[in-house]
Order: sequence, then C-alpha cells, then structure tokens
Amino acid sequence: MLKLYNTLTKKKEIFKPMKDKKVNLFICGLTVYDYVHIGHAKTYIQFDFLVKYLRWKGFKVFYLQNVTDIDDRIIKKANDTKQNWKSLALKFEKEYLEDTKNLDIDSINKYARATDFIPQIIDQVNRLVKKGYAYETEDGIYFEVKKFKEYGKLSGQDLNKIIAGSRIDINEKKKNSEDFVLWKKQKPNEPFWESPFGNGRPGWHIEDTAITEHFFGSQYDLHGGAIDLIFPHHECEIAQQEAASGKKPFVKYWVHTAFLNMGSEKMSKSLGNIIRIKDVLKKYDLKVIRYLFISQHYRTTLTYSEELLEQAKNSLQRLQETIYFLKKGKDNKKSLLLIKKARIKIERALDNDLDTPIAFSVLFELSKNLNKIGGGRKSLEFFKEINHFLGIFDFGEANIPKEIIKIAEKRLKARSQKNWQESDKLREKLKKKGYLIEDIEDTYSIKQIS
Repeated sequence: MLKLYNTLTKKKEIFKPMKDKKVNLFICGLTVYDYVHIGHAKTYIQFDFLVKYLRWKGFKVFYLQNVTDIDDRIIKKANDTKQNWKSLALKFEKEYLEDTKNLDIDSINKYARATDFIPQIIDQVNRLVKKGYAYETEDGIYFEVKKFKEYGKLSGQDLNKIIAGSRIDINEKKKNSEDFVLWKKQKPNEPFWESPFGNGRPGWHIEDTAITEHFFGSQYDLHGGAIDLIFPHHECEIAQQEAASGKKPFVKYWVHTAFLNMGSEKMSKSLGNIIRIKDVLKKYDLKVIRYLFISQHYRTTLTYSEELLEQAKNSLQRLQETIYFLKKGKDNKKSLLLIKKARIKIERALDNDLDTPIAFSVLFELSKNLNKIGGGRKSLEFFKEINHFLGIFDFGEANIPKEIIKIAEKRLKARSQKNWQESDKLREKLKKKGYLIEDIEDTYSIKQIS
C-alpha cells in the first residue's frame, strides 16, 4: 500500500482517498509575473511524477492547479514596465505553459485563473464576515486569526510567537499582526472588481480555497506545493476553508517538496538568483532534467550546479544504453525473473513515500545484470511500463551515425570469426571517432565519449 508523508500529521500514512480510488488533488501554481525557473521545475516535475504514479497504481486523479494572475507583484511589474497588468499576466502564463510542456509535465487536468473565480472568492469572504471570522478596515477585509483556534496545526507555528513581517503583511490597520487579508480595497490606478465590501481585488490565500471549493467542495484528498508555502499560505488556507465550512479536515493529506538551492540560498525570483528553465533546456535534454529531480527524493533539498546535471546526464545515459541493447536482444528465463523481482522492489520503494533513490538503485542493478545476461522484447516492455510515470527514456533508435554502426557491425563479425586483431583494430578506430564500444555476449553497446 502506498504511504505518503503527511505534513499535517508529521508522519507517513497509508494513502486512502475519501472516496474509493478517486483522488482530488490541488497543487499551488505560479504567480505569473516573471519567467519560470529551474526551482519551479523541481516542484512541478516531482508532482507530475506523483500524479502519474498514482494513475499507474489505478487511482483516478483529477489534478487541479491555479494560476495567480492578480497580485501585488504583477501590478508592480506592470506599472514599472508601463504594461497592462492583464497582458503581462497572460504573457507569463503562456511562458509557464510552454515550459511545462517542454518538460513533459502533462498530468494536469485543469488550470484555474484566479480572476475567473471572483464571484466564488467574494462568496467565501462574505461567509467568513457573516460568521465573525473576518472584519473590515478602511483598506480591506481581514481574517482574524485568533478566532480560529487551530491556526498553526500544519506548520507547528505558535500563534504567540509569530513575528510580524515574517511573510505576513505589516499593517497598522489590522487588529493583530498575524491577521491576513482576504479582500484588498481599490487603490488608485489598480484593477478592481465590485463586491459587497467595496471595489477591490482578492488577497493571495483566498483564491486557492475558493477555486478548490468550486471544483472539489469543502473537503478533498491531497494538496501540495513547495515547503515555503506551508506557512503562512497553506496555514491560512486551512483557517479560511474550515472556518467557512465548519468541516475538517479541509485536506486529508498535505505533501510538500524541498527547495532547490542556489549556493546557500533558496532559488527564488525575489532573491534574483534564478536560472530560467528555457536556459537550462538549451544545454540539457528535458529527460536529463526530469531524471535529476525524479531520482532525488522529493523531500530532499538540492543545490543546483552544472556538475549535478552532468552527473544526471551520464547516469541516464547508462540506463538508456540498456534500452538500446534490449531492442536487439532476446529474453531468457534469467532476464524475465530479474524483471519480475525488480518490478516488485521498485513498487515497494515508491510505495514508501516515493523513495525514488532506492527505486533507481534497483533499476541500475537490473540494468547491469541485463547487460550481462541479455534481454529482449518483454524486458523492454517493463522499461516502457515504468516510463509512464518516469518519463525519462527514449525508445527510438540510438542517435548513432550510420558510419559508426557500420564499423561496429563489422567488428561484431570479426569477433564471431575470432579475428581478435581485426576486432581490436576496429575498437580503436571507433575510439578515435569518439565512440566507446562494449561487448555484451553476442552483441554490443555503443556510447559517445567525445
């Protein structure tokens, strides 16, 4: 049975959706005011992997992701660059969707823009006001955190020790420093929508709960994002939705990915230390990037470097060579037994909170053994099967020039005739051309070395 680490309970739990095998899942999407960076790629690739693995195991997943297309940062950048805020948001939304496509992130069922759900946002704010959880000031509507007694249950934050300004807006108009905005009243030269509490626009936290309530109701199965969203964003979501509906838990399972660091700091747009996905894709294949992030445990912090990507490229190449080898080989009893055992071990590892490092260690051991004893179509089918959730393998022909293949085939013939002198001569010829050939029983594998 699949177990996931639940941030809410601080332990691994058997994953059991609220209704049979149906899973409603929401992941926090992007605030579209700048380009997507490689840190975002880590989070979205790892959740893409989770969703595809759930589907592979027979769960029927509806994956919803929001797009924050109205926000202080969007408005500021639009004003600074003298652009229309909506045009700016649409531009970077398009960039985001293009980048996700280029990374084979295709598991998302629905993208939901915040501005398409203003009526639902207003309705939720209105209910919170009527229930006494929210109050009005001259600049907006705020959620009064002290009214929600369980605030802090996700993050472990002590309400009495929360420091004003720690990712919380400092505002003298609020009753308490920890209170957060639900609705911002209109300021000059800013976009607005009409509401019972005056013209304005939604706060950041309220858009997510209004969107998920529209699609899933007041409770659903799984919510995720990067760890920096645990507090205050996800904490505020819980307070809003459980206060508005009176039902708990708002979400049964909370899953969070660790950071991708740049040096000693988190990679983020606000720190200005980002590396755009587009720039990384100019140097590395999308499958290398996916391999890098999937092969590491999602709760493990990584430090970005070119060296890390090079290691990923070389590791993936080793597995890819086995796939090319299997296309030319034949199955045998030993290879089929190895495949059967590997499948069990890999699923067991992934069922343990997606322990991908263990799963890949099994895969590399399998690859090494298949290279020794051989394998064929059925072995190849196993790699195709797990690629449904890995998305890292290429099952086309190896990108080896015909000239090199011709030399390799000539050498294979020399080996079969026990003409070792000719065989060694052709090996050196291949090496000078930048290719390493490895003998595998009655066939071979080729790897480019320069």
